Amino acid sequence: MAIIQWFVNLGASVILPILIFLFALVLGIKPAKAFKSGITIGIGFVGLNLIIELLTKNLGPAAKAMVENFGLHLTSIDVGGPAAQAISYGTVLGSLAIPIGIILNVVLLLTKLTKTLDVDVWNFWHIAFTGSLVYMATKDFALGIVVMIIHMMLLFLLADISAPLVQKYFGLEGISFPHGTSLPGFLIALPLNWIFDHIPGMSKIKITSSTIQKRLGILGDSTFIGLIIGLVIGFLAKYPVDKILQLGVNTAAVLLLMPRMVSILMEGLTPISEGAGAFVKKRFPGRDLYIGMDSALAVGQEAVLSSGLVLIPITLLIAIVLPGNKLLPFADLAMIPFLLPLMAAVFKGDIFRTILGGLVEIITCLYIGSWVAPFVTMAAKAANFKIQSGSSVSTLTEGGLWTTLLFVGIGKLFTWGGVIVIGILVLLAMIWQSKRSKTQSQA
Repeated sequence: MAIIQWFVNLGASVILPILIFLFALVLGIKPAKAFKSGITIGIGFVGLNLIIELLTKNLGPAAKAMVENFGLHLTSIDVGGPAAQAISYGTVLGSLAIPIGIILNVVLLLTKLTKTLDVDVWNFWHIAFTGSLVYMATKDFALGIVVMIIHMMLLFLLADISAPLVQKYFGLEGISFPHGTSLPGFLIALPLNWIFDHIPGMSKIKITSSTIQKRLGILGDSTFIGLIIGLVIGFLAKYPVDKILQLGVNTAAVLLLMPRMVSILMEGLTPISEGAGAFVKKRFPGRDLYIGMDSALAVGQEAVLSSGLVLIPITLLIAIVLPGNKLLPFADLAMIPFLLPLMAAVFKGDIFRTILGGLVEIITCLYIGSWVAPFVTMAAKAANFKIQSGSSVSTLTEGGLWTTLLFVGIGKLFTWGGVIVIGILVLLAMIWQSKRSKTQSQA
């Protein structure tokens, strides 16, 4: 257990290169090429983390200042994704997520119930999060384990279904996103897209980054959009002129640099993708596997990042006026773009629809995040976080997902019976998807 915890504590930028290197060797890639691929991916994640940190450090204080200017009095504070990761892996149950996830992935691949080979093991923290919250709500350790297994199965199912869309829209050949934060938006976007198509006049409204740039020229460039968004947020935060300008430039830098970091990641992933394809063809004739990766690969896409940045001040406004909301959005504001990659793909890069879809999800996130706050607070204390007496914490982009409500709500209200029913439904859906995929490959 201590060894697993030590390995987890290394963080994604170290864990992924090690696992990618070992995985590449298994695929038959030469050691030198495997090492370069692994270290390049690690460098890409370091770069992404630096850009996200740049965004968080600048937007975080600005968001806090905006909140203070509006005079909000909300009882639960959003501690953000990084804190949620530490809380998830900091519990005894959560520390088992990585070995459980790896074993489950192997079993599902061997039984052909998934096509996703998930190398993004750091993000198994999503199942550690729901498992830990179920344990806090029920005090049933075994139920928490089962919830982690079923949650992982659901992520593989949605990753397989959305993979063709991900590959086509983002140009990520052979990649799927078994990512706990982004995938829930996929099932929200599908019915919304149908609704939008049937609203009179709605189908004629199409705003993409290319159409914006075509009509506005330099004013529609993503870097310029980032500058404007940063300036507006700085103004609403009542910053002095110098800080407003700095926030504007830093936000513009994020929009410019994020895609560059993703390109470094893809440079490291290319040999792995090619090696995986050759390995599968040789040892599993007729099988077509996906490499499961972090949706950070897609966050830098213009429609995703632009929509996410627009939604940041909107989220704060919604938190103020939404009746019954108790969650104060803060640390996760900069993580809002991670909710949107699958939405943007479903909406084919339409920024207008992506913002509307994101708005719907954020409203649900605020309500669910408010409801789950007591369990997040208990999990934080169990992970030895220093939470002041009487304080309440939650997370917007993880605690507020419908998957969190599904597993924690069912686990608390119906315990074993409800969770088993969900598990059976997910398993049946995986069998259906497996047969459907086989039929499509034969067509």
